Amino acid sequence: MTMTPHEDRVVGEQLLTVKDLRVHFKTHDGMVKAVDGLSYDVARGQTLGIVGESGSGKSVSSLAILGLHRNTNATVTGEITLGGVELLTLTDEEMRRKRGRDVAMIFQDPLSALHPYYTVGAQIAEAYRIHNDVSKSAAKKRAVEMLGLVGIPQPDRRVDDYPHQFSGGMRQRAMIGMALVNDPGLIIADEPTTALDVTVQAQILDLLQKLQKEFNSAIIMITHDLGVVAEMADEVLVMYGGKAVENGPTNELLVHPQMPYTWGLLSSVPDITSDPNLPLRPIPGNPPSLLSPPSGCAFHPRCTFAARVPDNLCSTTVPALEQIEGKTFHLSRCHLRDPEAVYHNEVLAEGPAGASAIAAQVAGVLPNAPRHLDAEGGES
Repeated sequence: MTMTPHEDRVVGEQLLTVKDLRVHFKTHDGMVKAVDGLSYDVARGQTLGIVGESGSGKSVSSLAILGLHRNTNATVTGEITLGGVELLTLTDEEMRRKRGRDVAMIFQDPLSALHPYYTVGAQIAEAYRIHNDVSKSAAKKRAVEMLGLVGIPQPDRRVDDYPHQFSGGMRQRAMIGMALVNDPGLIIADEPTTALDVTVQAQILDLLQKLQKEFNSAIIMITHDLGVVAEMADEVLVMYGGKAVENGPTNELLVHPQMPYTWGLLSSVPDITSDPNLPLRPIPGNPPSLLSPPSGCAFHPRCTFAARVPDNLCSTTVPALEQIEGKTFHLSRCHLRDPEAVYHNEVLAEGPAGASAIAAQVAGVLPNAPRHLDAEGGES
């Protein structure tokens, strides 16, 4: 599904297609269905934001793209097509040649991802030499170039420093440089700003957008931060219980959400214009067990609107992910009739300022929008 991108981006041909992806883990207690029938597309130059609570399947689905569930207790089925190549049918050696060259990942904690015994430059150079037949000196020159590109000062000197000699923001910049060193078509960013302060977060996001425009890469941004999604993503995929529950263009989905779980995510965001003494509106209950998920809609035990659906459909029948009538490319998984009316007449009327102001702020409709809002109910 190709959405209207941000004005300064050029969205090209379809790059990644994920179809009916299932990642199940066999354990002593039973089968954990971490990802259960996930489908989406990403085009060159496009950014897809994947949001949801911890345990919703965001990171597990992206690790499947990289083939990192191989030789584990995971069973991965479905289709993952990158640049016209079906990844799940590749051998381990063929998949290794894809990683770093065609698809790369920026991990959440660069201090853990970077090896402490090797210099930052040596690790970037190694990633470059694996996919390019060049000398060590040429690879080091490329490492210096990438460090400079991501904004590391004095890159010709810092290339010989170790990860512990970099600040947190500099380590994340180095990780971005390593991910981009082979100019991959797809970048997966797994909560790349979570451990950084707000000022550095903004710098990293600006850097990602700048480099995306330069390299025309596709980005999958995994995050809890709705402000990051509003600023960076062309399209949003909301996950819950291993499934996609809503999917659509960013401004459309955040301003006109159709699924009660998405309503809950937006309503739990603090509103900076309201009385600070008023309580937040968290989603009741806890995320479902993926070992023994609820019958029917996985969200129904926490949904305050489930009782309105006749014949106990929410607790007995899994709703299909269907296009909303009159909404281009906007999909939702819900049995509730006329969710648009329910959202506008009831959800927006609750709370100190209502979710309408929050949704508008997150989508950048109102000025001075809060930039970093956590989907689990707090400011990051």
